[in-house]
Amino acid sequence: MITVHLRYEIDPDKLDVFTEYGRAWIRLVAKHGGTHHGYFMPSEGDSDEAFALFTFPSLAAYEIYRTASKTDPECVEAFELARRTQCIRRYERRFLSPVFSADAEGDSPAAR
Repeated sequence: MITVHLRYEIDPDKLDVFTEYGRAWIRLVAKHGGTHHGYFMPSEGDSDEAFALFTFPSLAAYEIYRTASKTDPECVEAFELARRTQCIRRYERRFLSPVFSADAEGDSPAAR
C-alpha cells in the first residue's frame, strides 16, 4: 500500500476554485482505483498552504492511475482548471507507507 501526500502552495484569493479542483480529484482518484482521504484547506495559520492524501494498493497501481489521468477527459479537465485559474502556485508530492495499530496487523505492509 502506498499513500501519496501532496502539499500545495495555493493562491489564497482562489480558495473556491481550489476547492472545486479538490472535489473533482476526490472522485477521480476513486474512479481510478484509489482511496482519497480528503483535501485539507487553510484554516488557522498559513493561508496559502493545503494538503491532500490518497492511497493506492501499490506503487504500480498508482503509476497506472498517473498514466490514465493524462488521457482521461475528466482528469484533463481538472488539470486544465488549475492551469487556467492558476489556483495552484506549486506542489510537492511524497510517497508514504502507512503504519497501522497492532490490532490491524493483518492490514500493515510490515506484517506481510
